[in-house]
Amino acid sequence: MKNKKSNLGFSISRAAEKMQQSGSSFFLYTILVIVFMGLICLAVFFAFVKGEEEVMVPQVVGKELSEALLEMQVKELYPKIILRYSENPEDKGYVLDQTPVAGSIVKAGKRINLTVSRGAVIDKVEDFKGWNIDDVKSHLKTLFVAMSKPLVVLSEPLYEYNEAEAGTVLAQNPPAGTSIVNPVTLKLVVSRGPENAKINVPNLVSLSLKEIYNQISTSDLIFDFSAGETDESEPQVISQMPIEGEVLTKNSRVEVVIGFPEAKGLSSTVYGIFKQKLPEYAYPLKMELVSLSASSGKSSSIVKFTHMGGSLTIPYAVPKNTVLKLYVEGKEFSQITVRQKEE
Repeated sequence: MKNKKSNLGFSISRAAEKMQQSGSSFFLYTILVIVFMGLICLAVFFAFVKGEEEVMVPQVVGKELSEALLEMQVKELYPKIILRYSENPEDKGYVLDQTPVAGSIVKAGKRINLTVSRGAVIDKVEDFKGWNIDDVKSHLKTLFVAMSKPLVVLSEPLYEYNEAEAGTVLAQNPPAGTSIVNPVTLKLVVSRGPENAKINVPNLVSLSLKEIYNQISTSDLIFDFSAGETDESEPQVISQMPIEGEVLTKNSRVEVVIGFPEAKGLSSTVYGIFKQKLPEYAYPLKMELVSLSASSGKSSSIVKFTHMGGSLTIPYAVPKNTVLKLYVEGKEFSQITVRQKEE
């Protein structure tokens, strides 16, 4: 009986020890599993963080687009195509620029900007016959505004008398339809208008300022104004030379003296003559004198006319501090601020 109790006690003691040892092993095993799983997670994490492999951007400038795309594909790079016109018609379909530049180290999958030529803006000379020379200039300037070297360069036009309206293109060289391979110089023959057109000098004496503006707008003569005095309450023409009825050629000059009344009381109106020295033009250009009110800021047209250039004079009657602007072919040429009565 005593031996049985002794054996029983020994068995319980050993079982307790085994359980204790087994628990320690299980705990150690659990720790090892957790550490192992952590290492696997870290390996996966760093694999993703590392990302795609790094590659060198190839040189594709100057190559055809198809060839450039193949090189990008080999490097696992993704091109973004940007199309623009170029100066050389033969550049069409070729890569003009790339970003990042060749030799840059980037990750695979990076987007590379490729600028590809669409060719020239135009590949043939246009037909300009019948155009106004100023419209031709504006058209060509707009076409090649983004180019350092335009494909079509306009030489100094050759002017000749013709029944066509002054400024009309009569002929061109190279002719319309000529292929543009390299930059070309465009030579134009332009009408001066009818030769020796005769104009009867109108009567200007006693005309008011409004009537003078009407003559300036409609006449093919050029009026040179100078200031005089008058007893009248409003400006009017005192004299002219040549006199009424004489015959002059188109765009001849007529000297006109306009009388201005003396300033009275608190009148804010200022009388004077707008004067401007212009370049000499081959044919009459469209011009306009505009007034800009100092009080309201509103602008209004005083007179529209054509002029051959050289000395330009136009009488005015405007409030003090008015700004007078001269436009030539729609572009501002000059301006003055009216301060006081002209002496």
